[in-house]
Amino acid sequence: TSSGAAVIQETCTANTNKQWLFTPVAAQGTATVAADGTGKYRTVQAAIDAVPANNGNRVVITIKPGTYREIVTIPANKPYITLQGLGSSAKDVVIVNNHSAGTYGTFNSATAFVNGHDAALTNLTVSNDFDENTSSTGQQAVALNLNADRAVLSNVRLLGDQDTFLVNASARAYMTGSYVEGTVDFIFGDGTIVINNCDIYEKRSTGGPITAARTDAGKTYGFLIYKSRISGATANTTQLGRPWGPNAQVLYRESTLSSTIKTSQPWTDMSGNSWKNARFFEYKNTGAGATANSNRPQMSDSQAANYTPQKYLAGSDGWNPIG
Repeated sequence: TSSGAAVIQETCTANTNKQWLFTPVAAQGTATVAADGTGKYRTVQAAIDAVPANNGNRVVITIKPGTYREIVTIPANKPYITLQGLGSSAKDVVIVNNHSAGTYGTFNSATAFVNGHDAALTNLTVSNDFDENTSSTGQQAVALNLNADRAVLSNVRLLGDQDTFLVNASARAYMTGSYVEGTVDFIFGDGTIVINNCDIYEKRSTGGPITAARTDAGKTYGFLIYKSRISGATANTTQLGRPWGPNAQVLYRESTLSSTIKTSQPWTDMSGNSWKNARFFEYKNTGAGATANSNRPQMSDSQAANYTPQKYLAGSDGWNPIG
């Protein structure tokens, strides 16, 4: 096209709320971004910068396989942007940097900042390759800082150590068929997210808490980890989470918990906030790490009816990215 966007084919379906969902399939022609110079832009950020502010239609930025060492920001005034990797897997397109809290502060350390509403990331990796073992302070290093409402992440890999994935208060997000790894609090924040059919991996041999939610007391829904697989480097070392805020809300639902989970005490306190006062629950999980005891609150069937993926994401506009 005259704007330089790649020619793509899309499949359109309507969900029960009459919202149109777009599923990008095989891209045709020249990639929008290619580090080797064969695309219109050499960097992802250059392609984003070329999108007009306050655009009203979806813009799909296709990215040729390669490593893109840059900081990527989708600004709040550029909604409906899709970043789509063109590789055969999410490993083929890697957006990476190594900023850390020691220099930038935790929130500003991210490799990617996604702020425009209705953003989508698919078939790519976002990584922060700062090594927490090289610093005695400021170990936090975010891969993805998400502020976008109605964001969809599909077939995405998020890689980091501490604080890999930040979901902020303004975000409602749906993540599916993806992978997240880290060491401490590596899914954290005060937003709302459904993580469906994903793999979550605690890579540190000494383990650590996976989630650190800071859900506002007036917000019913925080983090739902749904039909996903939790694993880790070692057995009986990993915690399901801890409360960054006193009213943190996290539910592990119908997921497979491996032996990496500390079965006797899978929740822990944080910064004076007691896990017992937080809204932490499990429901119908399976696997070696899915035992039940007094330290593992289980949601009842009647409660679970109100904690489905659709209810987490619906908000006041009835958003349903699941179909």
